[in-house]
Amino acid sequence: VQLQASGGGLVQAGGSLRLSCVASGRTFSAYAVGWFRQAPGKEREFVATITRTGSDTYYADSMKGRFTISRDNAKNTVHLQMNSLKPEDTAVYYCAVRSGSYFYINPLDSGSWGQGTQVTVSS
Repeated sequence: VQLQASGGGLVQAGGSLRLSCVASGRTFSAYAVGWFRQAPGKEREFVATITRTGSDTYYADSMKGRFTISRDNAKNTVHLQMNSLKPEDTAVYYCAVRSGSYFYINPLDSGSWGQGTQVTVSS
């Protein structure tokens, strides 16, 4: 499966962005999807994940209440709505899919990754 992330940009603190990830290739609904991010000089970290059907979601603690992950399997798309953005949310955001698991939480687990989209939050 190939993934294309988009929607990043420059936003002021307190603002919102909606990231999208479009999948092509194999059956998108067969995969759990995760969003991850990597800031300069830091390790890649987990942001949010959603199950294959979209029935369940899970977030990193610092994103709870601010970020919402959703998916539309008919459109092979997953979204990450990010509200109340903070400067520390600045990073390259990646979507990734993984088969055979309920969630996709550990970025070191094998999966297919998109190219990333830059999010910059100014103070």
